[in-house]
Amino acid sequence: MEQSTLIRRGLGLRGVDPHKVSPGYTLLAHLTSPGTVKLIDNHGQEVHRWDLPYRPGRHAQILRNGNLAYNGVHPDAPRLFPLWQKYRGGVMMEVDPQGKTVSEHRDPLAHHDQHHLDNGELLYTTVEGLEYHKGGAVLGGIPNSEAPDGKVYADCIKHVSPSGELLWSWKAIEHLDPKKFALQPHYPREHWPLINSVYPLKDGNILASLRSVSAVIIISRETGEVIWHLDSTVVAQQHCASELEDGSILIFDNGTFRHHESATYSRVIQVSREDKSIVWEYKDPHPMTFFTPFMGGAQRLPGGNTLVTEAAFGRIFEVTQNGALVWEYINPDFADYSGLDAKEIEGYFPYPANALFRAYKYTPEQIPWLHPN
Repeated sequence: MEQSTLIRRGLGLRGVDPHKVSPGYTLLAHLTSPGTVKLIDNHGQEVHRWDLPYRPGRHAQILRNGNLAYNGVHPDAPRLFPLWQKYRGGVMMEVDPQGKTVSEHRDPLAHHDQHHLDNGELLYTTVEGLEYHKGGAVLGGIPNSEAPDGKVYADCIKHVSPSGELLWSWKAIEHLDPKKFALQPHYPREHWPLINSVYPLKDGNILASLRSVSAVIIISRETGEVIWHLDSTVVAQQHCASELEDGSILIFDNGTFRHHESATYSRVIQVSREDKSIVWEYKDPHPMTFFTPFMGGAQRLPGGNTLVTEAAFGRIFEVTQNGALVWEYINPDFADYSGLDAKEIEGYFPYPANALFRAYKYTPEQIPWLHPN
């Protein structure tokens, strides 16, 4: 009998409502692949793939010019602490449809998120090792759980030119109040506050999701100060904060250690910038059947549907504005971390997994090279 619960429940396309699903193609990068990115259609069929030279440092996106933006794992990055191997990146590539590298920026301390801007610039997350007295100012977390070198690694955000010149940077240790942004008690002190998404807002400011303190913030581009803060009374270990057309914020809310609730479930919420109220929410009708303890994505599609990535289980699905499920796909590829130069985490994740960090969907018009006629 098949021993994997995920495989037993079924893989690939699980269902589609052809009348309500958004037209287009879904892009996914299997995290424990050597570097495979796939584009699939609404029938779950692979229509294009890239086989890249580095395992995924999280996710891939298609740029306005039709090329692929890919964050690969840097081959020579320092090995800061075991879980660093899971979420680090560092090779930020732009690749054409044939797989040829158009441009590349490397930062061995980069992790989680990167944005290729339309002008060739990059906005991304990275870390710095704090001096011991500064690391001691970081509050919370599991006592004595700093990195093996005794340090706390704190997040930075960098904005660089196409040639790699630093245009703007921000350091958590300089701008976050340690009392207001203390690590939650279940987190090691090796990494604070663990920024898992960074997003350029239309007004020029920066939206960031801080997982280990359960916060979504807006950073003033001008001063570096936090000018908007959605705290742990609303979000719990969240990911993938993005800005919608009306200025509201879409968030994948994982739900681990959520305030005032013992049952664990994930949801997607749309939050008003003005009063922080939840103006739209999706959770499964049987809430506890939709959950990923880490990673996860939410993308509002042009017609109003939302694409959701239930990341740890390789599940991607699409829902309408009233919460009806109209498409579901389970990544059929499984592999563990062996052979991927990630010895530190082979024991943490010793099983074959189909996990994805985040998937994105694109209209046929956004990928003109796919069907040139």
